[in-house]
Amino acid sequence: MAVTTGETFDSSDGASGNQARRVVVQDRIFYYLTLASAVFVVVMLIGVMVSLVVGAWPALEKFGPSFIWTQRWSPVKEIFGALSPIYGTIITSVIAMIIGIPVSFGIAIFLTEICPDAIRRPIGVAIELLAGIPSIIYGLWGFFYLAPFMAAHIQGVWKFSLFGWNFALSLGGIPLIGGLFANSASGLNLFTAAVILAIMVLPFITSITRDVFQTVPTLLRESAYGMGMTTWEVVRHIVIPYCRVGLVGGIMLGLGRALGETMAVTFVIGNSHAISASLFAPATTISATIANEFSEATTGVYTSSLILLGLVLSIITFAVLGLAKWLLVRGDIK
Repeated sequence: MAVTTGETFDSSDGASGNQARRVVVQDRIFYYLTLASAVFVVVMLIGVMVSLVVGAWPALEKFGPSFIWTQRWSPVKEIFGALSPIYGTIITSVIAMIIGIPVSFGIAIFLTEICPDAIRRPIGVAIELLAGIPSIIYGLWGFFYLAPFMAAHIQGVWKFSLFGWNFALSLGGIPLIGGLFANSASGLNLFTAAVILAIMVLPFITSITRDVFQTVPTLLRESAYGMGMTTWEVVRHIVIPYCRVGLVGGIMLGLGRALGETMAVTFVIGNSHAISASLFAPATTISATIANEFSEATTGVYTSSLILLGLVLSIITFAVLGLAKWLLVRGDIK
């Protein structure tokens, strides 16, 4: 019995040791797999940037820093400048965020604070379905429906009509805001592209905003209402300050989508390399320029200039995300 008991103890101890070694090996494999995944992301990012720099190098050698502030774009004479695509990219994105952020916040506030339970889920599903629509569908809708509507009812030199009512952008007969709303021949212009972008970023910002609003503890809301606060005061002083970092993340996600959107903008922006003071004038963006002209680039400098545009867009995107991160770290957004 003693021998048998000893053998049983030794066998059990060996099994425990094997299991322990197996756990250690599995944990080590898991560690290296996760490490490889993280390194893969960094390597891919570095690889993309190096590829862009290598491809853009001929254009950098020929045009230098002046490529950024040169407006002229002439493939025939091989003169290329990025100013008009940069201008179009920034302006359309800014207008899209000006339109999209308040609407997204309003939808999220309604869904989390006001909306009856019976319709909260259907509206949430509709928002998610809106995010799943391909960008080319937005472009087709904008080209065939939104652009004609803009041309017929919104645009005007100093006046615009909406559903039969006429409005004048003037004060005492003096036009306001210079040529900001000067008319164009069609609805394919900067403002139409910005409206399309606003619709496209709306579901992304709304979904994230709704989710972060739902992280606010119920106790905080109930305490605020118990003190006599209105719904607006609860949102303004309790909900938004509590999840401000998440809101900034949602806005940055929407801005990233707006900066890099291609097909929808290409359909409706007019694709002109001219810079105009009017929001109703045709324009172009970096993504639209690359999509329109890459198949037509027959020379090395032409192709390199388009790749350089892609590098510029990457730098703009990284700068925007870096600014947001700096604000968070600095403590302006808590």
